[in-house]
Amino acid sequence: MPNDINIYISSVVEKYSDMIYRAAYHALYDRHYAEDITQEVFLKLMRTLPDFESDEHEKAWLLRVTLNMCYSHNRKEYAHPMTELKDNLGSYDQEFDDSPVLQAVMELPEKYRTPVYLHYIEGYKVAEISKITGVNQNTVLSLLKRARERLKKILKEEFDYEET
Repeated sequence: MPNDINIYISSVVEKYSDMIYRAAYHALYDRHYAEDITQEVFLKLMRTLPDFESDEHEKAWLLRVTLNMCYSHNRKEYAHPMTELKDNLGSYDQEFDDSPVLQAVMELPEKYRTPVYLHYIEGYKVAEISKITGVNQNTVLSLLKRARERLKKILKEEFDYEET
């Protein structure tokens, strides 16, 4: 039995580690914390070993746990802010340096970033985002609409674009 669990956990890590890291990075905007959260999600999976109905259920559970851990981390950071030394690169991940759209997404408040990430990057529908985040579907639609409006404004400023 333990060998089966190791095989299962290894396959889940291989299949979902990038997705979990990206979700954590988008929620926290810090590479190191995102790595920590990714590890903690898999530890929680190992400890609980839930019985999933399907691959989609498994994926949604992993995303929900990831986002919950990120929210929990943010609450702790807000309550007990830490002062840290910044290196020349900061905590900005290199893979996002070339994308002004992703940089604009990262400038959004967290309540907008999460639905945008889940919808546009992970490809979830509004109903699925509602289940994952525990937010009403109409609220998800509103958050996506407001996020698009904010992104439009940010990107207009970035590219110094004016509509005619």
